[in-house]
Amino acid sequence: MNYLDDNKERVPLKSKFAFGGISGTIALLSGMAFSAITFYYNVKLGLSAELLGIGWLIFAIWNALSNLLFGFLEDRTKSAKYGRRIPYIRFGAPIFGLLFILCWFPFVDITNELALFVNFLVVLFLFNTLFTIIGLIGYSLPAEMCVSSKERAKIIVFGTISASLGFIISFVLPVMLLTGDKSKYINPFFLVSIVIIGILGALIVFISSFFLKENIYTQMEEPLGFIDGIKEALKSKPFIKFEISNFSYIFAQTILTTGVFYYVAYVLILGGIMAMVPVLIVFVMIFIFIPIFSKFAGKYGLKKVYIVGLALAGFSFLFAFFLGWNLITAIFPLMLIGIGLSSVTLLRQAIAADIIDYDETRTGKRRETSYAGMNAVIEKPAISIANWLFLFIIVFYGFQQTSNNQSFEVKLGIMIGLTIVPAIFLIISAIVMLFYPLDGPEWDKKKKEIIKIHEEKEKAYVQRLKEQRKM
Repeated sequence: MNYLDDNKERVPLKSKFAFGGISGTIALLSGMAFSAITFYYNVKLGLSAELLGIGWLIFAIWNALSNLLFGFLEDRTKSAKYGRRIPYIRFGAPIFGLLFILCWFPFVDITNELALFVNFLVVLFLFNTLFTIIGLIGYSLPAEMCVSSKERAKIIVFGTISASLGFIISFVLPVMLLTGDKSKYINPFFLVSIVIIGILGALIVFISSFFLKENIYTQMEEPLGFIDGIKEALKSKPFIKFEISNFSYIFAQTILTTGVFYYVAYVLILGGIMAMVPVLIVFVMIFIFIPIFSKFAGKYGLKKVYIVGLALAGFSFLFAFFLGWNLITAIFPLMLIGIGLSSVTLLRQAIAADIIDYDETRTGKRRETSYAGMNAVIEKPAISIANWLFLFIIVFYGFQQTSNNQSFEVKLGIMIGLTIVPAIFLIISAIVMLFYPLDGPEWDKKKKEIIKIHEEKEKAYVQRLKEQRKM
């Protein structure tokens, strides 16, 4: 019995659109900042690949710790006036937009390489801090906005669609405007678009915060302490196994999102509208196959379909090494990569939700942002190390950011970094997931326990509302 469904719990349409607006903005701003910024500082501003690689490694420390810190802090926030999530979104929105803009406008003399390196680190640290604060909340909001599974699913649909559109724009726009024959020329429309996106993004997040709905029941539970929360997460075997797999996946994904700029500019040598084509091929296939993999997941289970997606993407990257040297022959492997990533894109968050459900059966508490923070401790270093490794590989093969015409050896290095390395890590990710335990009849039984836990919490919450005469 679902008590809140009996009481016809409904999240207003305006709240669903608000969540979608926040999700789309987070995807757009973070997608551009963490994918295009390496190419921008390296090729457009002239910062050496060696220093950029060092910068990413330094950044890894704060990137991991900040997610862990803010994850636990947000779970412990209690505000009768605003809720425990909305204050971070509302008051962080203007700063989020401003820091996004500053990522692309250095405040130092760009001919001074050391100063430019410091600038890169500062904007990366500051922007990531606000992204962490708002992004962790975006991850947990559906559970905060309602209790019933039906309404949560509806909210997530709005978020998924908006985030997907934001993610596409975050790649298509910089690839189109930053690559091409004039690789040292910064298209002024790119900088104008950055300012517009930053301002509009901040406004969307700020305005959306007034239409969000937070339920008080999420503040009724006393959260675990910081150390206890870490210990409980580390005791979870499903969490550890998934995170090893997820580290490998994020490693491969990061190299793809960073390396695609070098691939388009120096291997395919495309510019303008044509520069969009490789990216669009991948994203179109992702969208086409999402409903297909959704049906497969319902029939065969999350684990099996997720592994198939990882393995398919991994072997497709190997095909890309041999066929990806010109746009025509690259179409087929790019399509296969998109198909494989479609499964992972669809199911990764669902698997993470299962892990949080499993944790709830052990601790009795719902800890979305705490787990998001713990996930980031393992996941975020992959982003920094992957960026460093890709830059190390292309420099090893002779890449010079001052040259428009790169040698064959450089192109080979780009292809090795962009295809062989992700292929290895994706295949490793698939192999590790073979040992992931939340699957099959035993997990189905656990799911029934989780339903009972949720029903008891929902019943207690409804009773509290009745006592307060709010229902």
